[in-house]
Amino acid sequence: MGDDAAVPAPELPGGFVFGTATASYQIEGAVAEDGRGPTVWDTFSHTPGRIERGEHGDVACDHYHRYADDVALMADLGHDAYRFSIAWSRIQAEGSGAPNPKGLDFYSRLVDELLAHGIRPSVTLFHWDTPQALEDAGGWLNRDTTERFAEYASIVAGHLGDRVSMWMPLNEPFVHSLLGHALGIHAPGKVLGAGVFPVIHHLLLGHGLATQAIRSSAPGPTEVGIAQHLALAHPATDDPADAAAATAMQTLHVEVFTDPVLRGRYPDLDTVFRELDTSAIHAADLATIAQPLDWFGVNYYTADYVQAAPPDFPATFVPTDPPTPGPRTAMGWEINPGGLTDVLVHLRDRYGDDLPPVYITESGVAFDDRPDEAGFVQDDDRIAYLAAHLGAVRDAIDAGVDVRGYFTWSLMDNFEWAEGYRPRFGLVRVDYGTQQRTPKASALWYRDLAAAHRTG
Repeated sequence: MGDDAAVPAPELPGGFVFGTATASYQIEGAVAEDGRGPTVWDTFSHTPGRIERGEHGDVACDHYHRYADDVALMADLGHDAYRFSIAWSRIQAEGSGAPNPKGLDFYSRLVDELLAHGIRPSVTLFHWDTPQALEDAGGWLNRDTTERFAEYASIVAGHLGDRVSMWMPLNEPFVHSLLGHALGIHAPGKVLGAGVFPVIHHLLLGHGLATQAIRSSAPGPTEVGIAQHLALAHPATDDPADAAAATAMQTLHVEVFTDPVLRGRYPDLDTVFRELDTSAIHAADLATIAQPLDWFGVNYYTADYVQAAPPDFPATFVPTDPPTPGPRTAMGWEINPGGLTDVLVHLRDRYGDDLPPVYITESGVAFDDRPDEAGFVQDDDRIAYLAAHLGAVRDAIDAGVDVRGYFTWSLMDNFEWAEGYRPRFGLVRVDYGTQQRTPKASALWYRDLAAAHRTG
C-alpha cells in the first residue's frame, strides 16, 4: 500500500459497517434508455449557465451499463454495504402510473449482483431527481407529490423488498429544499426564499408516507431510516446578534428536519424566517412524518458559520466563512472532523431514547487528485480525512452514541451537481473519456481497514 498504510485509524466496534454511497443521476447515465423519463436534473443541467462548463449527467459514469463490473470492484475493495439511489423516472417515467418493467429489472439485477458478492444493498428512494412531469405539476410545492412518492415507494418495496431490508426514502431534504428551491443553485432552480417551507414540509410528509408504504409493501423485513444532511452552526464573531443568527441557522439546518421526524413537531420557526406561511401543515401530518425509524442517517461534510442578516433579508442569518484559516477541500469547505462528533453528540443529547441507532450515510471529500501515468492517485490527504472522520465517529461512540456504520462519499468520482465533473470525491478514479476505473490509495486503505475489523 505504500506510506498510506502508516496512517493511524480508529478501532471501531465489532460489526461496524464499512460502505460507500452514490446517487442515480450522478453515476448512471443512460438517461433516455429503457423507458426512463426526464427529471429536473436533466432539464436543469441542459439549461445554459446552470452547470459549470455546461456539463450534464447524460453519460456520467455509465454505471447503467457497467454495474456488474462496478459491483465486482466493490467486492474487491471489501465493502460491506453499498448505498445507491433509485431513479424515480426509471420506475415511473412521469412519476405516476404503471411501473416500467425495464427500470425495475435494472435495479433487481443490481441488487442480485450485490448480494452475490456479499454486499448489503442500501436503497435511497429519492436523491433529488424529481420526474420532470411531476415538477411541471408543481413538484414538491404540490401536496399531491407526497402521495405519488408513496405510490412509487410501494412499487419499489414490493419488487425489491424480498432482498433489500435497509431503506431510506429521502436523501438530504435540507439541501434539496434550500439549494433547489430557496436559492436556485440546484435543480429545479426555484428561488422561493422563505416561501420554501411548503417544500420542506412536503418532503418530510413524503418521507412519512413512503415509510408507511415500504413497511406495508415489502415482502421481507424492513429497516427504514432517513439520510439527513446535518451540521451545527457557529457565530462568526462574539457579537450577540451573530450568536442569535447561529442559533437560527442551526434550527433550520438541524431541528427543522429532525424534530418532526423524531419528535413529531416543528421547532420555533419564527427565529428562522421573518415571515412564514405554515398553511401547508394539515392535521395529522406530523404524526405521519414521525413514523418510528429503525435507524437514523447523518450526512456530514463541514460545520456552518453565520452572521446576523440585514433587516431586508428573508432569513435571520447569512452564511459566512470560518473566522480562522484552516485546511479546505476542493469545494472550499473547512475540514472539521470534530464537527461530526459534535453533531452526533447533539443528537444524543436532544433526542435521548428517541434517537435510534445511527449510520453515517455520507461523509467524504473532494481534493484536486493528481493521477500518475497509470491513472493511480496517491491521495494521502483523503486517507487522512477519512481517518480523522472515522476517529470522530469513534469519539462519538465513546460518548455514548450508537453509531453502526460509515458510508464514504463516494464509491467513485462522479457528476457533482452544479459543480459538474471538476470535484472528485471518489475512492475510485474515473477517467471520463475511457470510463476506466482505478482504485485510489484511499480505496486500498479503506479496504484494509474494513478487513482488519472483520478479522480483529
